[in-house]
Amino acid sequence: MSLLVVGLSHRSAPVSVLERASLSADAQVKLVQDTVAAEPATEAAVLATCNRIELYADVDKFHAGVAELSTLLAQHSGVGLEELTPYLYVHYEDRAVHHLFSVACGLDSMVVGEGQILGQIKDSLARAQELHSAGRLLNDLFQQALRVGKRAHSETGIDRAGQSLVTFGLEQLARGGDVQAWAKGKKALVIGAGSMSSLAAATLARAGVAELVVANRTFDRAERLAQILSEGDDTDVLARAVPMESVPVELTRADVAVSCTGATGLVLTAEGVAQAVEGRAPAPSADGDGPVTPGGAALTAGPDARQAGTPAAGLGTEDGCPLDLSAVQGTAGFSVLGEAAVAGMAAAELEQHAAWVDNGTAGGGRAAAPARPGTLDPAADTDAIAALAATVATVGRIPERRRPEPAEEPHRPEPVLFLLDLAMPRDIDAAAHRLAGVRLVDIESLAEASADAPMAADVDQVRRIVSDEVAAFGAALRAAHITPTVVALRTMAADVVASEIARLDGRLPGLDDKHRAEITQTVRRVVDKLLHAPTVRVKQLAAEPGGAGYADALRTLFDLDPETVAAVSRAEDSTTQRDRGPA
Repeated sequence: MSLLVVGLSHRSAPVSVLERASLSADAQVKLVQDTVAAEPATEAAVLATCNRIELYADVDKFHAGVAELSTLLAQHSGVGLEELTPYLYVHYEDRAVHHLFSVACGLDSMVVGEGQILGQIKDSLARAQELHSAGRLLNDLFQQALRVGKRAHSETGIDRAGQSLVTFGLEQLARGGDVQAWAKGKKALVIGAGSMSSLAAATLARAGVAELVVANRTFDRAERLAQILSEGDDTDVLARAVPMESVPVELTRADVAVSCTGATGLVLTAEGVAQAVEGRAPAPSADGDGPVTPGGAALTAGPDARQAGTPAAGLGTEDGCPLDLSAVQGTAGFSVLGEAAVAGMAAAELEQHAAWVDNGTAGGGRAAAPARPGTLDPAADTDAIAALAATVATVGRIPERRRPEPAEEPHRPEPVLFLLDLAMPRDIDAAAHRLAGVRLVDIESLAEASADAPMAADVDQVRRIVSDEVAAFGAALRAAHITPTVVALRTMAADVVASEIARLDGRLPGLDDKHRAEITQTVRRVVDKLLHAPTVRVKQLAAEPGGAGYADALRTLFDLDPETVAAVSRAEDSTTQRDRGPA
């Protein structure tokens, strides 16, 4: 059997795909059950977080395993296989071990070095153990991953390389400023009472918020979290619990809200957020930068600016013009009849426009528009367009050679409500970021921000730890693989000794017990000494890369019954499973 992982994460898929493919708790259970019921897999575990969905399995066939696991992921996520496949990654054997160890150390996290993933790996293992889908391989793998992650955090400064998503998200809300200074005195609302929400509540409490309200569908969990925060020695926050129905009211009082629930739909809509900030956010200034449009652009007035929908002076109003030039903005050095106007124009359209310009200026078919200061006159434009028409046959279309000036960022009032959405799928409507007085940070914006985050020098040390641990785990796995064969060999030798002693009793019926025991002990010592060196050496060889074939060689040389070896493996697995508790 071999370890296989198929999954997708923020590194392989856009947030929109991760959001659609996210699995509820019930869906994760069903996925694990269906995986172990499938033919190629005997063990299975799911690691599902806000930015990754991974299915681990012990399979006997690689290609069949990849096909089956990919199909199951698509079925349970609700995203079609053809759409999901481009975003899936596959790791096998040592690469799969390396991947999980890297994940456990925080090297593959959106925020490098965050430690919350360890709790999520532990939860994944506990769920697999409850479902009896984790056998010897996955139990050993996940427990070792937890040990490697803890070692990385204790022996290196990987914690300095990054924080939890909560801390990173709060830093983004504070625009990189000091979170404690930003949070001090604010009223906070935390929606949800799971692990991520609890971490957010504790972080906000330590940061110095004046009031903290916890809302959850199960009121008892919210009340318990609020009580823990109120009684904590390291905080003096006033914490209280409310039911989910009170969220709209509490949102009108909150300065910052963090949401991370398992809801499949939106918890906060843009309309709900707008109502919460109504009357709190100042209206955009009419004589300043202009009103903010839904797209975030400001309408400004200037000497060369035109109002939307107003034709350019002398343009687009004449009959017969094949182009709608009313919205074309002139720029310094170019008129709307010149190169800027025809950039990207198809050849046929360009010829029509050139003919229209020629007719208009040659025969008085229309009056030429007076040239504006700083622009070419129509006659010069005609020559320029003719020159462009002469080259369009070879280039097909005229590329834009002059980029428009970047639009100025519109002035936005200071936020009165800060929103942090850590849920997948999202809890807060993305349209809320367009609202005046609102600042929204979600998983998608965190992914963009973390791409430029600096990595600590300790990351290299953690990578070396991972490499060493992968090699050690692989050696132990290969050595364990040959152990049932060695046990079967020694069992067979013991049976041979017992058989020969029985024959000796038949041939020497008068042999007394003392001599029989001495002879039996002598034969056993001889067999043990003959087998000791070969079995120790074969374990060493099997632990090395490429040593998997030694078990087969041993079975062939000593003519061991494969079913006997398999029986030993099953006995070891059942004993290990019975004695092992959750990590």
